[in-house]
Amino acid sequence: MTANSLQDRIRNVFVQHLHMEPPSLDKDLLETGIIDSLTFVELLSRLEQEFSIRISLDDLDLNQFRSIARIGEFIGTRLSTPAEISDSAGLRVAQ
Repeated sequence: MTANSLQDRIRNVFVQHLHMEPPSLDKDLLETGIIDSLTFVELLSRLEQEFSIRISLDDLDLNQFRSIARIGEFIGTRLSTPAEISDSAGLRVAQ
């Protein structure tokens, strides 16, 4: 998956699930107040659903969620690691 397609899918999460116009790719979502604590929790949940990943508290670094570009980089690393595999039903399971 390319960085652009990841960013497009993340932008779509903002539009479809958070009901907000996504900012520019590098705009700081936390510092500008675009994302507050409740919206952040919703964003994490929606990203897990959209990309079939699990984001544990141990992996959570707010700096990785400061912009759409950084979120894309974080998701990209999660999608390319073998930490999760698909079971026989096609569901992702952590190893």
